[in-house]
Amino acid sequence: MTLVGELQIIKNSGPTRSQKMAKIGVVGTGGWGKNHVRVLSELGALAAVCDLDASRSQFYSKKYAINGYSDFEAMTEREKLDGVTICTPASTHFEIASKALAAGLHTFVEKPMVTALADAEKLIEMAERSKRILTVGFIERFNPAITQVKKLINDGTLGGPILLEFHRESRRGENIFDVGVVKDASVHDVDTARWLFNEDPKTVFARVGNIIGRQEDFAAVMLGFGDQRTAFLTTNWVTPNRVRTLTAVFARGVVTVDFVTQEMKIHEESGTKIPKTDYQEPLMLELKEYVSAIEERRNPLVTGKDGLSATRITEAILASSKSGSPIYLSKQ
Repeated sequence: MTLVGELQIIKNSGPTRSQKMAKIGVVGTGGWGKNHVRVLSELGALAAVCDLDASRSQFYSKKYAINGYSDFEAMTEREKLDGVTICTPASTHFEIASKALAAGLHTFVEKPMVTALADAEKLIEMAERSKRILTVGFIERFNPAITQVKKLINDGTLGGPILLEFHRESRRGENIFDVGVVKDASVHDVDTARWLFNEDPKTVFARVGNIIGRQEDFAAVMLGFGDQRTAFLTTNWVTPNRVRTLTAVFARGVVTVDFVTQEMKIHEESGTKIPKTDYQEPLMLELKEYVSAIEERRNPLVTGKDGLSATRITEAILASSKSGSPIYLSKQ
């Protein structure tokens, strides 16, 4: 299935970058949320923060000279916001995103968009009815090294891509308690594989298990795409060292990527090249895209349907491991 963008939101007649910038509220300022606060402030788009921990919301209120709230409805009623970013625990995403869309706000939800497939479908319906953006925090699409891999695929420089091998390893984050490694971490590589191959997988086969925690903390996944293309995902919260790598095998070469350093190596028969690129913060690029999409009244790079597809695939991963059999995904 070839991926297509979501329904166009509004005619492209919105404000330009030189005009008034969108006003964004951040919901959840602990863990990753504090980085949203910082980046949106640097972009000039931060308008308010909300956190159940009133001391945290007041800290950022004072630091950035904005209003801080501990009640989401109070923030949306008192602030003239254009959108929000939701950085709360995964189990709360659906409830908060539903309220945001019902309030007429463009909505950015950190991954995973939701924890259940039915909830993803409901959010997409709400966004389409309200003509508001619904996007998901798949930050690796904004990693400059991955952007370069996508460009190599589109240019056909190394021929067609055949295999993608992802390794994502580290200890479990302190603020992650309501989902396992598949929906929290593997979902990044699920989305990246979909984006690079430009389609959804047709088959899913996986083994997952738990060594340390109550939920699964390691996963080995094979995603089968069309034309014999395959993605292998190895994810765990067991190893102490932090690893984020991709090896992409093409018909005429191999590309290796380090997500953290953003270094890319291109291995061809004639030798190895290491393109020089300037480091850029992926979150800055991601949130800049969200703000620009609101102002330009267009679809963002990542849509709610991408969140839906990733949710469907992560659920298939868990189902495959439980049954010990491959899961065949129907065309959507």
